[in-house]
Amino acid sequence: MTAPTKPVPTSPPSGSAPGAPRTPGVPHAAEAIAESLHIPVIAWFEAHARDLPWRRPEAGAWGVMVSEFMLQQTPVSRVLPVYEQWMDRWPRPADLAKEPSGEAVRAWGRLGYPRRALRLHGAAVAITERHGGDVPTGHAQLLALPGIGEYTAAAVASFAYGQRHAVLDTNVRRVFARIVGGNRYPPNATTAAERKVARALLPADESTAARWAAGSMELGALVCTAKNEDCGRCPVSNQCAWRLAGKPEHQGPPRRGQTYAGTDRQVRGKLLAVLREAVAPVPQAVLDRVWEEPVQRARALDGLVSDGLAEPLADGTYRLPLT
Repeated sequence: MTAPTKPVPTSPPSGSAPGAPRTPGVPHAAEAIAESLHIPVIAWFEAHARDLPWRRPEAGAWGVMVSEFMLQQTPVSRVLPVYEQWMDRWPRPADLAKEPSGEAVRAWGRLGYPRRALRLHGAAVAITERHGGDVPTGHAQLLALPGIGEYTAAAVASFAYGQRHAVLDTNVRRVFARIVGGNRYPPNATTAAERKVARALLPADESTAARWAAGSMELGALVCTAKNEDCGRCPVSNQCAWRLAGKPEHQGPPRRGQTYAGTDRQVRGKLLAVLREAVAPVPQAVLDRVWEEPVQRARALDGLVSDGLAEPLADGTYRLPLT
């Protein structure tokens, strides 16, 4: 979640070629204000960006990739200690690829959504086998890795290699929804219209585009937050359609709350915690003590097995996968 640090350009980078026609389906506001957004957002980022380990040069592309997997739906404060331990143990993809996938799940700890650990392990194996252990530079090559979607491919290409890509995470989508669309929140799922807006706002210069991607993301994380936004600290509040409209409350879709207590996800987490902490295969009776309701417990355990997060053995015990 970073971009190469370079001096802020002294003249506005162009969002599109001179004289180019408008992008079909893109609100005129996006193209009209693109150039006026780049310099203040990038300058703000240069002055206020958090010092995070995956933003340091020594992190490399692998460090950026690891951080992107860990930060999905997980706050920075929870990711930091796990990231540091992970990179100390597996500083290169080949180091992780040598280990069983279950070790990745074990090291994932309590970050949640542990299938991300399996996907990251799969990506490390593919990088080792297909690319000589180096994270590929091409967007198409990144997208071809297991567990890598459009967002992660764009983020790694942009933040690790300084390339020009529209990087649309939740924070960026919220910033664009407010500045351009005048809505407090973006749609629940990324839409084609949002992608068109993001492309229209993208600076033409490659390195500037990479810093714009990092800056707009950081702006959403620190200032243009989902709740208690701080417009007084925003470098482009004077151009924000939502603020200028009086910050209407009811524009955009209702936000979906996330429940956890009593869900299958909670049961899966409790079962996986036992497997992760065990040094030997775990008997069924030990897992039975994790959750009283037998049907939900069995369903959660079956789900772990189906997802490759747990491996049943012939004697009725369970362990983390060794493949």
